[in-house]
Amino acid sequence: MKRIVLAYSGGLDTSVAIKWLQERHGYEVIALAVDVGEAKDLDAIVDKAVRIGAVHAEIVDARDDLAENYVVPALKANALYEGKYPLSSALSRPLISKLLVETAESMGAEAVAHGCTGKGNDQVRFDTSIAALNPDLKVVAPVREWPMSREDAVDYARQHGISVPVGRENPFSIDENLWGRSIECGVLEDPWIEAPEEAYLWTVAPEDAPARPEYLEIHFERGIPTHLDGEPMETTKLVETVNGIAGRHGVGRIDHVENRLVGIKSREIYEAPAATVLIAAHRDMESFTLPRELGHFKAAMEAKYSELTYYGLWYSPLKQALDAFVDKSQENVTGSVRVKLFRGSCQVVGRKSAYSMYNRSLATYGADDSFDHQAAEGFINYWRLPTVVYAEAQRSEAGDSCGGAAID
Repeated sequence: MKRIVLAYSGGLDTSVAIKWLQERHGYEVIALAVDVGEAKDLDAIVDKAVRIGAVHAEIVDARDDLAENYVVPALKANALYEGKYPLSSALSRPLISKLLVETAESMGAEAVAHGCTGKGNDQVRFDTSIAALNPDLKVVAPVREWPMSREDAVDYARQHGISVPVGRENPFSIDENLWGRSIECGVLEDPWIEAPEEAYLWTVAPEDAPARPEYLEIHFERGIPTHLDGEPMETTKLVETVNGIAGRHGVGRIDHVENRLVGIKSREIYEAPAATVLIAAHRDMESFTLPRELGHFKAAMEAKYSELTYYGLWYSPLKQALDAFVDKSQENVTGSVRVKLFRGSCQVVGRKSAYSMYNRSLATYGADDSFDHQAAEGFINYWRLPTVVYAEAQRSEAGDSCGGAAID
């Protein structure tokens, strides 16, 4: 029989998809569960896939892969879609796509499948990433194809003996990984209503956070966070640790009405404690170590980098070219940043680096000021020269116009 590899989460849609792919398309289904930092019992999930009818099910621990090869490049680019969203879900999709392709190639499958809907961003990210990695693989999206409503899907599951707990105790649609947690649906679809506390899991309400601030010292090597409070840490552990500490202080809550790739606006709630802290610290270290022109140009480029990631173009030639630029820009982004966490706020309060471009003797207004103040006058004369020439030309033109006017 022909084979297909399904990105399997254990939820309603992908559980129903196993039977639907068998009945509708005649596939042998291989279920692939990818651990990107979700708090799930993946052993139970793959057992469930086999019980439903998958011919094979496996788990891939991809947390380190996500951290090193997706989170780190995005952090070096200070990637925030529309200046707010740290792209947590968007970063995991090209990784899962890569694993789907690798599994399909190793298992002799002719197609891959995912559980995305027809109006979300993820369908584009999966389809585009898979095509970039292996354009010969067919992509099947059951939820996009079938005419079933959510109620129909529940009935279908019951008819086929698929145990899928569905109730009102959790009205939200949630996706999470190492870099962040996204929450949507339910009451959140009204953009005027404040997100209720039950939507949050990783962060406490700022008003309930500790009454005393906590400080973190984050050390970067060439733009990569390598130490936390002086202790060397692999990226995965460092991100997990900062998530826990910053979350206790209510840091990392994001309420964003964003422009989806498919053209609609969507209200999204995100929890991203580590992303919030690390991007703030990294951006500050860049401002400390990068020359002005490089820093300003990189800041302008970051919006495009974030957009490409959000749009599912992680494997595109432009994204790869931007990665090369970002890596070059990070050669001197080495040093330590001190961050203050207090009741929902994250504030950089100190920084040091052997590559610092801050020169105290030039910056100070004290007695040891080494700046040549007399040189400023000549600099200003040349700097303002185009402005002066333009102003004189405008005044001359105005005078000529008045002089040539007819007089009654």
